[in-house]
Amino acid sequence: MSTLSPRQQELLSFAKTVRGFMPDDEGLALFEAGREACRRFPGGALLEVGAWCGKSGVYLGASCEGSQSILFSLDHHRGSEENQVGWEHHDDDLVDPVDNRLNTLPHWQRSVADAGLEESVVGLVGHSHIVARHWTTPLSLLFIDGGHGEEPAWADFRGWTPHVKVGGLLAIHDVFENPADGGRPPFDIYCAAVESGLFVDVSQQGSLRVLERTSPTN
Repeated sequence: MSTLSPRQQELLSFAKTVRGFMPDDEGLALFEAGREACRRFPGGALLEVGAWCGKSGVYLGASCEGSQSILFSLDHHRGSEENQVGWEHHDDDLVDPVDNRLNTLPHWQRSVADAGLEESVVGLVGHSHIVARHWTTPLSLLFIDGGHGEEPAWADFRGWTPHVKVGGLLAIHDVFENPADGGRPPFDIYCAAVESGLFVDVSQQGSLRVLERTSPTN
């Protein structure tokens, strides 16, 4: 890892304390991918699909520091299938007592505010496929970490990868070759990206895969 500014060091330390499912080594790899995207396209737009409570947003927000780039952090903040009642990753304290639905937005807002990233990280609240349908800004980095079910994962892939610039980066989380280690959809969309001929592998850290867009069309 190249030299970090004191501000970036502070943000990376803070990111480790934010609630989330991303291991720190993968978070640091995501940060490095973000830094590379910002180096290639200063002042560009990064976008993450799936924000949860802001952990990945702080890692990517830290990568934007000093580059005038902006991270758009997209989530409906109602949790994916695996976060609902009766599933492994459900947290009772994330349930809104008014309507008994998950609501991670206040926690995301607190994480971004406490990190001092409110001018570098912009929250988008809504369903990914709806926002993607109206999106027009080219992306220097796209991070897919939304719903891991078949339908939402493929919708994220199909809706957002066309917006990645040539030379831009695509990062996909929870990519497991062994089905015993995790669900298939993130692995399947990773394979689709490679097989499309539009993306090539750049790096891997744990379950995080980073690819580069090398062609505008196949």
